[in-house]
Amino acid sequence: MSTAIIGAGVMGETLLSGLVRAGRRVDELLIGEKRAERARELEERYGVAVVSNRDAAAKAETLALVVKPQDMAEVLEEIAPSLRAGQLLVSLAAGITTSFIESRVPDGVAVVRVMPNTPALVDEGMAAISPGSHCDESHLAEAESLLGSVGRVLRIPERQQDAVTAISGSGPAYIFFVVESMIEAGVHLGLPRTTASDLVIQTLFGSAKMLRETGTHPTVLREQVTSPGGTTASALRELEVHRVRAAFLAAMEAARDRSRQLAEGS
Repeated sequence: MSTAIIGAGVMGETLLSGLVRAGRRVDELLIGEKRAERARELEERYGVAVVSNRDAAAKAETLALVVKPQDMAEVLEEIAPSLRAGQLLVSLAAGITTSFIESRVPDGVAVVRVMPNTPALVDEGMAAISPGSHCDESHLAEAESLLGSVGRVLRIPERQQDAVTAISGSGPAYIFFVVESMIEAGVHLGLPRTTASDLVIQTLFGSAKMLRETGTHPTVLREQVTSPGGTTASALRELEVHRVRAAFLAAMEAARDRSRQLAEGS
């Protein structure tokens, strides 16, 4: 089964490289890319065939649409004449619903909506997938295989995609914001920036590994670090005073609401 990736930006190349590392044969992969210089770069780097979007749609059984949300309608208009019933479209465009895509392609084309995130760049992505009206188990399994090459995959109802966008889709930015803030605090406390960076990044990495490998609830892990009347308790009291929990909730609600607006605008 041949697979085409339409859109060879950062995420498109990330998916391509992940598939190659996962053992997909290069002669079963196609890239739809209009920029000649970018096409040559991908051909040289991966040995993959770069074709027009229409040719990709005509030849591949599965197409991953890794395009900007505002470009989706134009891309669908371009490839629709080459599509046929039974093909699978896997959309990685934020806010684009399966119904939006289904209304612009031939009847019987299966659509899976995906919300990925940027840690896919290091094979630690978190992707949530939702089936459209023509999907069966084989379509979902193929979408899982694609996204599983660059991280973990969850199946969810499409109505939950806006919440997923707010949590894992935008989530890396929240984490980077916290890391940035902790590093700046370290500098303010008198540490060299490189030292503060090393301390914060390794603390983040180790904490995430503890959460994944122990399966222990984060509240329990937090309490293990927090001695009564100690330094951590003093720090956490300040976070509560400044309503950090409420701020995270408000931020994620704002992200969810914006995702809904994008979907409605699509």
